[in-house]
Amino acid sequence: MSDAKEEALLIVDDEEINRAILANIFSSEYAIIEAEDGQESLDLIESNPNGLSAILLDVVMPRLNGIEVLRRLYQTGLTERIPVFLITADIGSSTMREAYNLGVMDVIQKPVVPYIVRRRVNSVVELFRARRRLGAEVERQRDQLLLQAQQLAEMGMGMVEALATAIEFRSDESGEHVHRIHDITCHLLSNTPLGEGLTQEQIRQIGLGAVTHDVGKISIPDAVLNKKGRLTAEEFELMKTHTVRGAELLSRIPQMREHAAYRYAYDIALHHHERWDGRGYPDGLVGDQTPIWTQIVSLADVYDALVSKRCYKDAFPAHTAMDMILRGECGTFNPRLLEYFCQAEPVLRQFYPPVKGVG
Repeated sequence: MSDAKEEALLIVDDEEINRAILANIFSSEYAIIEAEDGQESLDLIESNPNGLSAILLDVVMPRLNGIEVLRRLYQTGLTERIPVFLITADIGSSTMREAYNLGVMDVIQKPVVPYIVRRRVNSVVELFRARRRLGAEVERQRDQLLLQAQQLAEMGMGMVEALATAIEFRSDESGEHVHRIHDITCHLLSNTPLGEGLTQEQIRQIGLGAVTHDVGKISIPDAVLNKKGRLTAEEFELMKTHTVRGAELLSRIPQMREHAAYRYAYDIALHHHERWDGRGYPDGLVGDQTPIWTQIVSLADVYDALVSKRCYKDAFPAHTAMDMILRGECGTFNPRLLEYFCQAEPVLRQFYPPVKGVG
């Protein structure tokens, strides 16, 4: 018994001599706690439910008898965690049957034989201890595996974020574009009714997904990606493929698929160029067929492109960009989304460093 004296043994009997006999048998191995009746035993158990190795329970006692105590313990699930032994002279078949149905580990007849009762009790106590140790180890390993899976998923997401930022540099941008799209998306979902029904954790995941919206541009040749003039029809069709390529890329990263943000990232990458009137790409989705978070990324992407300097244009002032969006020069958007975007735009403007000519 390597855990000797670390836990206590509760002896419940209204006869002092019976308690003394049992205490004498186990005092060298356990701290002994005594109760004179069933109600007192329940009070002691309630005050120390995790510090008991076993309960030795008499049947015939005042206030609450042993079977009534056993019923209470069974109802609270304690008989699953603490082994209970009936120590009684009443071993009628009905008493034994109910006791075992209520989860008692053993029924020991009075008068007790010391070496027999010690062996029977200690064997079960050790079994419960081993089960607790095993349960704790299983729990520890499960937590470790969950942590490792989370770390792998975060690593995969981090790699994709780094790739998304690298693509921005490749297209002659500052690399801040993806972070602004993240901030605009999270702000609108957190501070307007557009995010109604979403938890903060879901909004965080959507923000992570927004970072990867243009990851498919890795497949677009530099000559098209950085072209200063207007794209030809053929070049535009090639540029449009970055949506499908982005979704395909995300789906091929095992760690990404295990990340909670994956479902949002996939849809955002695939559908952030859809439009409210169905004239977007790649699937021509109409209205709310595109999830609201992807609609937000779509509008944020257009706004950021307008107010930022690009290889093919200078930055527009914020008020000019908003006029262009509201006049439908950049495609059609959800009217409700436009309403809340307009309300939030003075705050969103603060996400940008002051640049001459932008305001």
